[in-house]
Amino acid sequence: MKEDFLWVEKYRPRNINDCILPEETKKIFLDFVNNKEIPNLLLCGTAGVGKTTVAKALCNELDADFVMINGSEERNIDTLRVKIKQFASTVSLGGGPKIVILDEADYLNPQSTQPALRGFIEEFSKNCRFIFTCNYKNRIISPLHSRCSVVDFTIESSQKPTIANGIFQRTLDILKLENIDYNEQVVVQLVQKFFPDFRRVLNELQKYSASGKIDSGVLANLDDENLNEVLGFIRDKEFSKMRKWVALNIHNDPQAIYRKIYDSLFTRMENSSVPQAIIILSDYTYKSAFVADQEVNMVACMTELMMECKLN
Repeated sequence: MKEDFLWVEKYRPRNINDCILPEETKKIFLDFVNNKEIPNLLLCGTAGVGKTTVAKALCNELDADFVMINGSEERNIDTLRVKIKQFASTVSLGGGPKIVILDEADYLNPQSTQPALRGFIEEFSKNCRFIFTCNYKNRIISPLHSRCSVVDFTIESSQKPTIANGIFQRTLDILKLENIDYNEQVVVQLVQKFFPDFRRVLNELQKYSASGKIDSGVLANLDDENLNEVLGFIRDKEFSKMRKWVALNIHNDPQAIYRKIYDSLFTRMENSSVPQAIIILSDYTYKSAFVADQEVNMVACMTELMMECKLN
């Protein structure tokens, strides 16, 4: 599917006022727009809460030249150095600011790549600003933290009903614009299931909308489609995609995910690999009851499955 046809791109807000954010967070960005200047920024928060959307909206409202780099896909330090230097070392033709958006910066190596970025910030400070986005700010090294204004996209409990309603209403608007029939209660359940991940809501609805109608089937199909997706990543040894899948789905019950993988073993895995897979799943299911970081535990489990087992 081309990017132009993705709902998350087609309906991405182009200004800060249209972004679905807590009022205090929105005010921070509106102040940047009104002052026509931004500091280096580190935007932190879970997947789908609007970090990349805000970064792009800021660039649009400031009439900035910007380059977008995805840290989970372009982690090679030499590639990053060339891209950033080529962009940041020139003057904006339109006279506006120049901004480097480094999306998913927490995927970058903290021993090599992140320290190099600190040097880029200092080298191009007169000509360029940097916006980093990350899901986990504790994975960003302190020297980058100290050179950025940190904005946390965490939604307080008291703000959740307002944000959820904003996502719900925006979703209904999009379904109407796309001429998709929908069951309103199903949309409510979908928003609740993936809250606060608005991107995930739109992606799941768009996938299911090929039938021209959104009904309870979208809720039944989600788990199976997700499972097939991650099993494909394990089979093809696509570690980065598997890791991103875990980050997007860790809000679900980890033990339920392990159980679903177990239930699929005899249809998706070569018979010779099934015993080893059962031992691996048993070990990590047990660990999930007391580990401090469920995401790390699940990535470790799927990495072991990737290395030790063969899937069909």
